[in-house]
Amino acid sequence: MIITLTANPSLDRTVDLGGPLTPGGVHRIGSDRTQPGGKGINVALGVHRAGLPVLAVLPAAAADPLIALLDEAGLPHRSSPVAGRVRTNLTVLSSPETTTKLNEPGSELTGAEVAALEELLLGSVSSGDSVMLSGSLAPGLPVDEYVRLVEALHDAGTRVGVDTSDAPLNALAAALPRVAPDFLKPNAEELGQILGVDGASLEAQAATGDLAGVRDAALDLHRQGVGAVLVTLGAAGGLLATEDRAWYCPSPAGRVVSTVGAGDSATAGYLIAREKGEGPGGRLARALAYGTAAVGLPGTTIPRPDQVRVDAGRVRAL
Repeated sequence: MIITLTANPSLDRTVDLGGPLTPGGVHRIGSDRTQPGGKGINVALGVHRAGLPVLAVLPAAAADPLIALLDEAGLPHRSSPVAGRVRTNLTVLSSPETTTKLNEPGSELTGAEVAALEELLLGSVSSGDSVMLSGSLAPGLPVDEYVRLVEALHDAGTRVGVDTSDAPLNALAAALPRVAPDFLKPNAEELGQILGVDGASLEAQAATGDLAGVRDAALDLHRQGVGAVLVTLGAAGGLLATEDRAWYCPSPAGRVVSTVGAGDSATAGYLIAREKGEGPGGRLARALAYGTAAVGLPGTTIPRPDQVRVDAGRVRAL
């Protein structure tokens, strides 16, 4: 089974202005939708829609509106009770093809609530499961939470992936190679953050076909003990470093509707391919196909398999 932890879940509200966003101006909302959000929930939805066993673990009160949305989506989930409300993240879509995000920090968890969340997660896994730790940490969680969980989950016999940024990512990078996840999913900015280089330059170089910087950085992480490193590069595609080699796949062309959830969809695609026993090229191709499908969908909409077009012939070894 694939189990995801969303340490800082959200209600994702997306509004479409149907025109440009003008600072200081008054705007009319053309469309408005609220969906369950948080990186781990997004990943779990992608896996669930592919028909694979999955469980989403998160902190939320039983009466929180997020729980009703998860029930409506039919997503298997377990939540540890907290006193605070789940945060709301606002995404504003405006022309020309611009996405503006306004994210709340989330309610602070008490020490007892942190312990209950950890107990729920560790009590939900069995040896051989795959666990994905995704997103930011809610206030109150220690900055090295993912380091501690990777250790504990490895002791429980699971494979562990991590997708995070900023201080939690720095803490994880500082723990290498003593504590290393089996899978890491940075974008170019996060890859640069880990290695102290300019992530924007890495992505710009990749867009011109110069993949040496991204390849070397991803392989460096892999050689520090990370089993597989999937780097998403936006419109430039993605790169996978594993088994002491690197593979690259360009992004298929497609209309951009909303970039929210695209990286999480890529993670879901990768995990689905791995569960199906596909090799590195197949995993990368499915990840990019899921990410590309997601950007063509409104809001935080995670694609179904019938909306995904996988072309493994686009993958090449570097």
